[in-house]
Amino acid sequence: MRTDYQQLVDEISAVLGAPATLEDRDFGLIAFGAHDSDGEDGEPAMDPVRTRSILHRRSTAAVRAWFEAFGIARATGPVRIPPDPAAGVLMGRICLPVRHRGVARGYVWLLDDGHLSLLEIGGPGLPPDPRLAQAMDTAARIGALLAAEARADAETGELLRDLLTGPAGGRDAATAGLRSALGTSSDGPLALVAVMPWLSGGTEGDLPEDPGSALAGQPGVAATCVAPAASAAGVEGLAALVRLRATTVLEPARMAAERLLRSPRAGVRSPGSGGAAVPAAGAAAGIGSPRRGVEDLPAAWREAVAAARAARAADRLGPVAEWSAIGPYRMLTGLPAAPAPDPAVAPLLAPAQHELARTAEIFLDCAGQAGRAAAVLGIHRQTLYYRLSRVEKLSGLDLNEGEDRLLLHMGLKTRRL
Repeated sequence: MRTDYQQLVDEISAVLGAPATLEDRDFGLIAFGAHDSDGEDGEPAMDPVRTRSILHRRSTAAVRAWFEAFGIARATGPVRIPPDPAAGVLMGRICLPVRHRGVARGYVWLLDDGHLSLLEIGGPGLPPDPRLAQAMDTAARIGALLAAEARADAETGELLRDLLTGPAGGRDAATAGLRSALGTSSDGPLALVAVMPWLSGGTEGDLPEDPGSALAGQPGVAATCVAPAASAAGVEGLAALVRLRATTVLEPARMAAERLLRSPRAGVRSPGSGGAAVPAAGAAAGIGSPRRGVEDLPAAWREAVAAARAARAADRLGPVAEWSAIGPYRMLTGLPAAPAPDPAVAPLLAPAQHELARTAEIFLDCAGQAGRAAAVLGIHRQTLYYRLSRVEKLSGLDLNEGEDRLLLHMGLKTRRL
């Protein structure tokens, strides 16, 4: 389908004689046409915003704000946008909104180096130039394709959700359906990404980005297989299925995770934000071990959720953590949730004892090496010994005993989860 987008973009470029770029509604690059106009000394006149979009597959926040200020998200016809050197927009644009059944799906950008300045874009009572009208018809065809792709992704996402978290009796049917939807990609290698927390529900009006647009054009994504699913920790998460080039190369999955974490849905609703989604400080992503077939995806999902939980619990692991790199959290995330902390550890979990708990955890993280722990904490070694004596008094544990150390360390790490 990406080839179809490229052909339609080239069609628009040919009609208007201007380089065209297609982006999704989150300004993620989908396709672009050749740029043949010349600048000084016969060299190609490149616009830095367009160049960055092509190289990095995304525009900056300043550029996005400048373009959106002209009402492109609500526009139904061409919009002329002047340059803004402060935002790095050195050339003007004509934006063709890509819509389908009233919903904005993306934008076609026409770079104007001056030769489009006299082109009539239309307005109340004024028709646009026939070439622009033809380009808008092509943009509508692009919108229909994007809408169809989103519907297909939604159906595939439902199959993925049924396989990962549905009743055991329905997993055979979900496996077969997912195999059919993915085709040869179902044989892998595949990786599952879990993003937590993820804000589901809402409408396209109050949530400017859906999972499909978050991954549109992402290299290595077999399909934008995304499905809200309740994790074992009771926090709603999102699953994304990513095709890998090899089981040893997780970069496509990491790229997908990082992009999803930039979504407004990777957060919570703020009472002061008018219902809009704002990023959550605790949002993180986990990547399960690669699998060769869809049958093993439920196990990969458990790993991905565990890695995401670990990334939320330990800053050093996040914001994207791989299952293979979370160390003791591989075991701790597999344990059932205890109704209450261990009685020996509980006194240290009171807010008033935060500094003592932090001291004990860092001391144990440093394998009981007092000098190293004192350096990390930025305190004198005698201060460390004093705090550890208070830890022993509150907990009743002897930090010279290995099993007592293990109990305390596990209790403090579990609390983070």
